[in-house]
Amino acid sequence: MEVLLTLFYAVIVLTILVFVHECGHFLAARAFGVRVTEFMLGLPGPSIGFTWKGTRFGITAIPLIGGYAKICGMEPGKQSPHLEAVLAYSYRRGTVNMEDVSEELSISNDEAYFALEELTEWGSLVGPKKRDVYNTYRAPQSGSFLLGQAREVEDAHAFFESEYKQQYRSKPFWKRTIMLLGGIILNIIFAIVLFVLIYSVIGIDIVNPQTGLTEHFTVDPLRAITVGFRVIGMVVTAVAGLFNPATAAETISGSASVIGIAVMSKTAAEEGILSFLFFLALISISLGVMNLLPVPPLDGGRFVIEIFQKTTRRFVSMKAMNTLTAVGLILIMGLFLILVSQDIQRLIFGTW
Repeated sequence: MEVLLTLFYAVIVLTILVFVHECGHFLAARAFGVRVTEFMLGLPGPSIGFTWKGTRFGITAIPLIGGYAKICGMEPGKQSPHLEAVLAYSYRRGTVNMEDVSEELSISNDEAYFALEELTEWGSLVGPKKRDVYNTYRAPQSGSFLLGQAREVEDAHAFFESEYKQQYRSKPFWKRTIMLLGGIILNIIFAIVLFVLIYSVIGIDIVNPQTGLTEHFTVDPLRAITVGFRVIGMVVTAVAGLFNPATAAETISGSASVIGIAVMSKTAAEEGILSFLFFLALISISLGVMNLLPVPPLDGGRFVIEIFQKTTRRFVSMKAMNTLTAVGLILIMGLFLILVSQDIQRLIFGTW
């Protein structure tokens, strides 16, 4: 029963915070007119859900460790020069194969493939399905048109421009920055709202040292927000300790993995609503600040790449991005394994 309760509270905490984080990315993208094809709780993979206004919302097979909002047009590298022609041809046909596109437009198979894949990333085409014998791409379902149904494209350039304007890469640097950091921003805002709820709406009980009586206090929202920013400063300082060789080991030893968060979620819930809300706010801040680390695939890592591209006016290639992401995942996995090991030892020896 204890294990089930621990898992239950962990699911509540992680689901709420991942949802908040991905909502930040989603809302920022939609506010700037950028297409978002998926909003998922969990790691990429098989999923269940529903589609609403062009976005598929759902839960994947691994729902507890993360989530994602698939913002279109975030693919690295230079844009294919054949996108406009491939897009118009694909819609006029409805359903195309890579070889068809290559022959019709007199481009190589590789050029056709990369253009089709990029348009798939844009959400302008639907990529091959598992049952397809060949690399088959389809025009998406839209209005009265069914998936893969041919449709007229009167002005190929205007149609391409309308699709391009819905892509992340079409937006100026400041809008891309807000989209990248939207999840972190919303995590912080969510935590601040919780602090206002705790200290200004619900209030806290404090024992008067002179009378020994418990008194109930509430404070104005400004003071509650001030408390929130103090906690944010403490978390930032703690995370910054990872980059200091003198404090890195101490910072790691004071951190926790998903296992630790699960155990602490249950403890906080059992101590009452105020304790649980405070814990939720603290983990929300921690999730936001950790995502600022300049390590791909974290938001901070992608932000650093955006700054590099802005200052050098050079694109980071797909190969370079994949390499950086692989290195980042290795570092993140290494830290994750260390934290899991610590948490298991704490469980065994009862040192929480």
